[in-house]
Amino acid sequence: MKNIYEQWDLLQSILDMLERQFGSSCEVVLHDLTKDYNHTIVDIRNGHLTGREIGGCGSNLGLEVLRGSNVDGNRYNYITHTRDGKILRSSSIYIRDDEGTVIGSLCVNLDITETIHFEEYLKNLNRYEMEPEEHQENEIFAENVSQLFDHMFQNGVKMIGKAPEEMKREEKLELLRYLDKKGAFLISKSGIRACELLQISKFTLYNYLDMVRGKDQEGTDGAN
Repeated sequence: MKNIYEQWDLLQSILDMLERQFGSSCEVVLHDLTKDYNHTIVDIRNGHLTGREIGGCGSNLGLEVLRGSNVDGNRYNYITHTRDGKILRSSSIYIRDDEGTVIGSLCVNLDITETIHFEEYLKNLNRYEMEPEEHQENEIFAENVSQLFDHMFQNGVKMIGKAPEEMKREEKLELLRYLDKKGAFLISKSGIRACELLQISKFTLYNYLDMVRGKDQEGTDGAN
């Protein structure tokens, strides 16, 4: 298979099945990850749950897979939260071409907000934890890639523990290392936005990225 459209009828049947099985409380999303990341959604059912629609962008987790930071990428029964407070139980699988390159993804987001209100009665069914699993990145649903990058940037700022204007050089390098590992710089014009938020020049940004990537490569070589 070279692209997801070679299996379009099958994928449509799967989306139809999931939509009819779980009804309006379940969002089902098909991404073409060969497209510009700002417009990867090629089919979506019940998009009202996350406010997305056809032509919308992928999430931060997809960027990690494209970047190569997450080799497998498939995740099942993990918890996500929408910006308006919905609690979703989600699963995502990635579709690869004949050479193993990621070309698409299929994601299911089931709204369990109401059942959480009855957690004491339905705990075994929902298996919901108030805190995310250790070292597990929360998934971000954004309306466009600019919003997605800003979310990722703010996550990095929280990790550093300082506002960008208070960060020293090493802290900015650590923030850029985090963003690069998460695939943030696969987003179009992300470099310009990073320069604005960190108040640095393009030259400085590229110099910093070369430094963190070179250091990471040295660490990988040393491990071998």
